[in-house]
Amino acid sequence: MARINDIVDQVEQNFPDTDPSILHKAYVYSARVHQGQMRLSGEPYLTHPLAVASLLSEMRLDAVTVAVGLLHDTVEDTFATEDEIRQEFGDEIADLVGGLTKLSKVEFQSREENQAENFRKMLLAMSKDIRIILIKLADRLHNMRTLEYMDEDARRRISRETLDIYAPLAHRLGIYWMKEELEQRAFREVYPEVFRSIEELIQGNQAERERYVKDMRERLSTLLGEAGLSVEVTGRLKEVYSLYKKMRDQDLSMDEVYDLIAFRIIVDGTTATCYETLGIVHSLWRPVPGRFKDYVAMAKPNGYQSLHTTVIGPFGERVEVQIRTQEMHRVAELGIAAHWRYKDEGSTSPSDERKFAWLRQLLEWQQNLSDPNEFLETVRVDLFPDEVYVFTPRGEVVALPAGATPIDFAYAVHTEVGNHCAGAKVNGQLVRLSHRLVTGDTVEIITSPHQKPRQEWLDNVATGRARNRIRHVLRTEQVEDARTLGKEILQRELHRRRLSYDGLLKSGDLSVAAKDLKHKDLDAMLRAVAYGRLSGRQVARKLGGHEETAPKNLLQRVFRPSRAPADVKVGGLDHVLVRFGKCCAPLPGDPVEGFITRGRGVTVHARDCPKIFHLDPERRVPVDWEGEPETVRTVKVRVVSEDRPGLLAAISNRISAEGINIGGGQITTSGNNRAVQTFELSVKNRRELDAVMVQLSKIRGVLSVERVRA
Repeated sequence: MARINDIVDQVEQNFPDTDPSILHKAYVYSARVHQGQMRLSGEPYLTHPLAVASLLSEMRLDAVTVAVGLLHDTVEDTFATEDEIRQEFGDEIADLVGGLTKLSKVEFQSREENQAENFRKMLLAMSKDIRIILIKLADRLHNMRTLEYMDEDARRRISRETLDIYAPLAHRLGIYWMKEELEQRAFREVYPEVFRSIEELIQGNQAERERYVKDMRERLSTLLGEAGLSVEVTGRLKEVYSLYKKMRDQDLSMDEVYDLIAFRIIVDGTTATCYETLGIVHSLWRPVPGRFKDYVAMAKPNGYQSLHTTVIGPFGERVEVQIRTQEMHRVAELGIAAHWRYKDEGSTSPSDERKFAWLRQLLEWQQNLSDPNEFLETVRVDLFPDEVYVFTPRGEVVALPAGATPIDFAYAVHTEVGNHCAGAKVNGQLVRLSHRLVTGDTVEIITSPHQKPRQEWLDNVATGRARNRIRHVLRTEQVEDARTLGKEILQRELHRRRLSYDGLLKSGDLSVAAKDLKHKDLDAMLRAVAYGRLSGRQVARKLGGHEETAPKNLLQRVFRPSRAPADVKVGGLDHVLVRFGKCCAPLPGDPVEGFITRGRGVTVHARDCPKIFHLDPERRVPVDWEGEPETVRTVKVRVVSEDRPGLLAAISNRISAEGINIGGGQITTSGNNRAVQTFELSVKNRRELDAVMVQLSKIRGVLSVERVRA
């Protein structure tokens, strides 16, 4: 258990001029308001804020931030109020505690609007004061360290959140030790069997590997010392989750993962010393081609700098070596916290705005997204990328996510360059716009005033910025097309009644009719006519002086009755023509959206289906699942596993044991001891699907289980 005196000592060691009274005062206050509260472990609740404060002090954060760690749950979990905190501790601490309280209900188990909107609020809070997310991460880390006291469902849910959001966020902020611990603990809960399998393989000859690490560490230290360099060399086995990601991303079996050992060389000196050290390492052991990464010359956006190389060490073992200076190591360990400077009065401000540019740019790109689900869908791409570094023709460096194309590059330069991107040259050669860029490429964009974004571009971009700009243009075109169609429909109806559209427009009667029919303006009314929300006859009668009693819901008039699925209701009504999007195959229990398609009723999409973000939001209509599902639906599930006898039977038996019928299947194997099985399962709802996927993930030898959408 953390002790307040140890926390105070740590803060005073980091900031000798600090006044420790604020920490003692926060501790006493927190102890008083949390008195009588217990954690699931049976310990007093006070152990949690103490642990959070201890983590923050280890991250070398100032007394104010550590004090907020002690107070972060007081307003949320006790009778304390923000006004009381403000009176006792001042505005700065009260604002930070208030910011954390507003984020207290952030959950990421789904992409429901509440979760997405809360995530947006968290990013906005980060942009105003980065300490909010640092405290939030410390809070999550301690919760992960005490996860064993929760039930299995809660452990899996919280661990899934951690893998999806918090660990990548720690990575993006450059706090690598925290990222690794969050990943390791969460992965153990989400994929327990896979975790144990990999752990057993890498630790099977642990004693031998530890001797190898010790011998190589001593050899490196001696060699570099003889060269007159002062260095600190550490070595370790890589984390289980990092190995799993490598196996998954590169489609490797465990036998094909060679560089299980990583060494870090921290040098006393400058950037030049790092390259000198690299030369000595390469003179001793042969480097593996294509495995050198220079993050010193081209630092990551979060400030991380290091040289990475993989060499063929003693006995033919591949080992990764990282080389950095003491200052680079400090930044790598503390991440974004290393870029803060502390004023005499204890307040904080970023000393280098460039270190925060990615966050401000991210929010700028997303500010026009009104749909919170679209915000979350795009921001996760931009916030947590593996990056490639490419050059403009002038030699400027542009960082893009792995998998980026010339279209992404064009939009990174300027929106208009992206909108009119007609072609691209990479390293002087013409390439397709779908060409994947790699680090070191020089990219030149060819523009044309006649070019405009196309729907297929969305399949060839990796950045949220490019995707959002393309969608904006496409939706604008849809809006204009709908306005034109609505005008044509209304003109025909008015012509039948011997009324002039142009005359009514000039007199202002059309605008008055739009207001009377509860539409924002004339354009909105014309789009409603085009989408079938409003009939041209109703508008014409309003203009002709004949009132028409509108039905309770115009969908009754627009769409003919049909045998719609009994478990679906559109706009609160039955008997509406309904189709399900083949792109996402929604199941009862999935959050869904309906989109009006003129003449074809309503198409139902899963709310997280990327296709819906291409469509005009005015076409949306409420859609709900109703009652217990009557229809059995087919959904595809992909299982990636080891290729060994009996495993397919075990998977099939586990599916059958859950009462699920297998409608079809496809099995492929590769030479790397990997099997991919795609099953067509008949399920009634999302609950049945989730249950069988959880059971499949527990089978020994199964590496991943995922739902497949078309």
